[in-house]
Amino acid sequence: MHLIIAEKHIAAKRIAAILTPKKPKQVRVSGVDTYEDGSGEERKVFIGLSGHIVKLDFPKAYNNWQKVEANELIGAEIITSSTQVKIVAALKKLGKEAAKVTIATDYDREGELIGVEALDIIRGVNPDVPFDRVHYSAITPKAINEAFSNPSNVDFDLADAGHSRQVIDLVWGASLTRYISLAAGRLGKMFLSVGRVQSPTLALIVEREKERDAFIPRPYWELSAMLKSGTGEEFKVEHRTKRFWEKDEVDSAMERIAVGDEALVTELKTSEKTDKPPTPFNTTEFISAASSIGFTAANAMRIAETLYTNGFISYPRTDNTVYPESIDLRAQIEIFKTGAFKQYALKLLEKEELVPTRGKKETTDHPPIFPASLAKKTEMNEQEWKLYEMVVRRFFATFADPAKWETIRSKFDIKGEEFKASGARLVEPGWRWYYHYNAPEDRLLPKMEEGDKHDVTKLEVEAKETQPPGRYGQGRLIRIMEEMGLGTKATRHEIISKLYSRAYVHGNPLQPTKTAIAVVDTLEKFAPTISKPDMTSKLEADMDRIAEGGIPEDDVLNESREMLELVFSELGKNKDDISESLRAGLREDKIIGTCTECGSNLMVMRSKRGSRFIGCEGYPDCNFSLPLPRSGQVVVTDKQCDDHGLYHIRIVNAGKRPWNLGCPECNFIEWQKTQEEERKKQNEGKERPKTLNDISGIGKVTAEKLADAGICSVEELCEADALELAKVTSIPVKKLKAWQADIV
Repeated sequence: MHLIIAEKHIAAKRIAAILTPKKPKQVRVSGVDTYEDGSGEERKVFIGLSGHIVKLDFPKAYNNWQKVEANELIGAEIITSSTQVKIVAALKKLGKEAAKVTIATDYDREGELIGVEALDIIRGVNPDVPFDRVHYSAITPKAINEAFSNPSNVDFDLADAGHSRQVIDLVWGASLTRYISLAAGRLGKMFLSVGRVQSPTLALIVEREKERDAFIPRPYWELSAMLKSGTGEEFKVEHRTKRFWEKDEVDSAMERIAVGDEALVTELKTSEKTDKPPTPFNTTEFISAASSIGFTAANAMRIAETLYTNGFISYPRTDNTVYPESIDLRAQIEIFKTGAFKQYALKLLEKEELVPTRGKKETTDHPPIFPASLAKKTEMNEQEWKLYEMVVRRFFATFADPAKWETIRSKFDIKGEEFKASGARLVEPGWRWYYHYNAPEDRLLPKMEEGDKHDVTKLEVEAKETQPPGRYGQGRLIRIMEEMGLGTKATRHEIISKLYSRAYVHGNPLQPTKTAIAVVDTLEKFAPTISKPDMTSKLEADMDRIAEGGIPEDDVLNESREMLELVFSELGKNKDDISESLRAGLREDKIIGTCTECGSNLMVMRSKRGSRFIGCEGYPDCNFSLPLPRSGQVVVTDKQCDDHGLYHIRIVNAGKRPWNLGCPECNFIEWQKTQEEERKKQNEGKERPKTLNDISGIGKVTAEKLADAGICSVEELCEADALELAKVTSIPVKKLKAWQADIV
């Protein structure tokens, strides 16, 4: 029996359908669906994994954060445990019968490791089983048939590189996270995550935020005029001094000109500008392009993975920006001679020679991302189609001609003051006809000649300020991570997702929370190695050397542990200062605003029972409070409510979209209105309570508390100030307001 192992179930199913002459038979083995064809020695069985089926961890004895010091994890034993019990059982059962095994997982560092993990399980029950490896970049009939016709060897060096990453990330992440979380007193679900790649990436975001905070805006003024041509067309011209840095200079210019003056065309230059076609998509360029049309990095890669496993696009994790000679590019375009992209394909096929653009990076593992097969819009959801269409259009654009623009530069004289205007018109769309994303618009000027005169119909001085550097969008951040050697094409989007899930950042562009700033500040001050890219980029380079067979895995693992020992040596010298620095910073991230009742800080707090709420630091003198959702991390943004002065908040739950709750007081008022409307509906037809004891929730003891406070009737309760009454009776404000609403 020949056992073929793919990385995922859907990939196994598709490969089985391609390689078997008849429809493969679905057979359940140990609770796992497999696909079979043939019988006897010719029998083939296809099984899909679920990514990694085993994980690395420390022995249970190391799990107690209070008893095991964080630095003890550096040299701790690392064990392997199964994460997919049924798949492991199926592999063992099929492995015993196998006469041959073919690893058909994705061809990259992670895929090689996943394949070797499965192979090790099989060799545990069938040590001498022969095995080989197939490489493919698209799950299409042509690519799969070619791959299985030309098998190669399993690359154990590449798998070792993947394994070393797992070990290093586990040891660094677990030990540093434990140390920093304990120092800050943030345990349980609220622990402070620290990581080899995550922390330098977070430091980039925090550094940019500090640049923004330190930025001092400088005022300037812009002077423009509206002109009216002889044909009645109006257009805008700007003073040759783009920015006036002194107010008296722009005032002086304005004194010399006025509405009704004539603007003389003193210079007119027409030229042609060529706009080169884009290069093929690699992972970074794909994520950047997807980000520009509204996709997060993680979502773009998740959808790309789905498109790949369904055979619609090539493998989406690649550094390559040069199409290899092995791809018949004309044949690939001919696939689209029918369907939604017919007109574009036919136009390209008119070319005698198809010469694609070439990017700066050329690798041999996978080609750039390209459309592998023709799809119909009905075969996928809206988001999948949107990204598939972008890949198709980018592919076409790499073969297209340059776009050509006609540009016009003009100068005008108004009473001795020089003004300028420029225009641009797309005369030959070229590649932009195929790939229309983020295209600049035409800026048209009326027809004119030197010596023409135009009437000044309006003059405007606009006061502006210089702007701070912009925050990083996800696409831009991934580019910077690539430049600095932080992470890999397969992990960068996951790092960004982790920063969101840990409530270190919010929004897009990414804005760090006070917690993130506190963590980065502490690391940079007391253990700068963790927050700088040098260490992690060095380890990334070492892992590449493992993959190339240039250095043993153990050497890199030992070096990484030595680096980590030095980091802990730095941390140990400043333990108390680290704790103080973190706790002070984390406290700031709990401040929601100022209490309108007493002027104290309003903070995110926890009751004795563990529930969260926004409370006043002036308690017990001030009882003001607002409710909070029961679950999710509270992220305090820098946007303030105009009515209440409180910061807007977001609620972050892992695996879910963040909930923009907004101003907590506005939200509570809105909730109260909704509750009141619900009560009105429920109380329709009911009689108004006549005595306090008629109100649900008011018993003998509560009635006595109210009586001691001078509240003896329904009317008195209704008219009382709930906040003041709560102070006297210790009855929660929320309850009092609910009773008042019931009475009304």
